[in-house]
Amino acid sequence: MRKFNGFEKGINLGGWLSQCSYKEEHLETFITENDIRVIKNMGADHVRLPVDYILLEEEDGTPCSTGFKYIDRCAGWCRQYSLNMVLDLHKTAGYAFDEAKDCSSFFKDNRLQERFLSLWERLAGRYGNYPDFIAFDLLNEIVDVTVTDIWNRLASEAVGRIRKYTKDTWILIGGTCYNSVTTVKDIIMPPDERIVYSVHFYEPHIFTHQGACWEEFMPEDFRTAYPLPAGEYLKQSDMVLEKLYSHILGQFDASLSGKDLLEKLFCEAAEVAEERNVPLYCGEYGVISFAKREYALAWYHDIHSIFEKYGTARAAWTYKGMDFGITDKNNKDICSKLARLL
Repeated sequence: MRKFNGFEKGINLGGWLSQCSYKEEHLETFITENDIRVIKNMGADHVRLPVDYILLEEEDGTPCSTGFKYIDRCAGWCRQYSLNMVLDLHKTAGYAFDEAKDCSSFFKDNRLQERFLSLWERLAGRYGNYPDFIAFDLLNEIVDVTVTDIWNRLASEAVGRIRKYTKDTWILIGGTCYNSVTTVKDIIMPPDERIVYSVHFYEPHIFTHQGACWEEFMPEDFRTAYPLPAGEYLKQSDMVLEKLYSHILGQFDASLSGKDLLEKLFCEAAEVAEERNVPLYCGEYGVISFAKREYALAWYHDIHSIFEKYGTARAAWTYKGMDFGITDKNNKDICSKLARLL
């Protein structure tokens, strides 16, 4: 598989410029230069920086300087510590992955789509001069599989708009179903040599998101283990999440478990990327803090071995907070082990 050189082992800066309060105190203090230094010392070669449009645009779509200031700051720190950066548009006007049920208008409204495309033109105009260390991630987690054709058209148009400003910047494109490994095959054929296919991997979802208060139907006290057979995770998913995430598990032998199960879940995406000669990037993966740490560490160990086998670049979710923070107190005893696995 082609390599995504310079972006092979990374960490997300989730919760800083996205899914946050947007207050100045938070923006000034949540991530500092010292955090970038720590990430470098953990052995990472890049960060993925999620940014919400609300920090980049006013309500009418005109540019807003706030978010650009912090992107510039992060880019400067990354330069200083020899880290690369994936600039991820986490939410755009009219579309947010965590409010997807209310965002169907984005895929029907030409004005909202034009705002998305115009925003990428502004980002490309500002950061397209740094293809050696800044890559672009078009939009985080398209949820609805029925909008595949519309999303492919938009992604293709976005690539075209960006290429007016930069020919060499890597552009990341994900599929539907939350950047699922199952929808890589539905992503547009790469329009040029600087395209990367992006996936997110949180399988089995019932394990990585156990007790997540934001998950529909998920009891906050629900706990499970790793590894368990696929059949057991399927049974738990059907019981707890009312089949919302069980379809992917139902495709495999119920006795599969551990690394064998994760590889079965992941390998189709790797095979598609190999066939199309496109680098593959896992922009998010991780285990919620409520899972027992020994189970979490076992999961990280297995998924990292699969990334290594298939030559997959990746960025763990996430550096701090968000119930997934690698450096949070609950990971104190395993943080150094996680860092070695990156």
